[in-house]
Amino acid sequence: MDIRISGHQVDTGAAFGEHVHERLGAMVAKYFPRALSAHVTLGPAPYGHFACDIVMHVMADLILKGSARAADAHVAFDGAADRIDKQLRRYMRRLKDRHSPAAGRSAPEVAELPPLDNAEYKIFAAAPDDVEPAGDAPLIIAETRVDIPTASVGDAVMMLDLRNTTALLFVNSATGDHNMVYRREDGTIGWVEPRAQVAGAPRRAVMAG
Repeated sequence: MDIRISGHQVDTGAAFGEHVHERLGAMVAKYFPRALSAHVTLGPAPYGHFACDIVMHVMADLILKGSARAADAHVAFDGAADRIDKQLRRYMRRLKDRHSPAAGRSAPEVAELPPLDNAEYKIFAAAPDDVEPAGDAPLIIAETRVDIPTASVGDAVMMLDLRNTTALLFVNSATGDHNMVYRREDGTIGWVEPRAQVAGAPRRAVMAG
């Protein structure tokens, strides 16, 4: 596996690099020897701490991410690596479950609700008067580059669980359209897919869940 280490305003040093290669090398050898690459980024964090981010490209459509902060660079890396390790264990367990007789019973439930016509999502910029003080509102981070995997709905649900996130945008391998799965408050999984274009009508989004 190709491992790249980047330091942002931080000198990573040879000892840190050796620790990274040893830990990640042992991890992929144990769980997934065919993992493609990993990028480790170390930078400064508030209160004199270090922030470490790991992005591991396991295979074509599976990218795992882990982050941690600590007063020591090695401890920060180990914290992020522990998160990657946990995700790899869950991924391998999911693969085994999918081939077991009980796979269908253990899979997360996808909500089967009637689609809502004209359902759509819009994001509005806050008006100047609506802006709250920074201390009273969560920090909003805009990401212009995201990884959009191509997967079946079932695999997308598995990725949603592995990445420990609330929503996942993906390209449906069966249709080629962008779909989204998301975790609902009742514990089920919602699935959003675009309505097929009919008779020249504009494309609309419908929501199942």
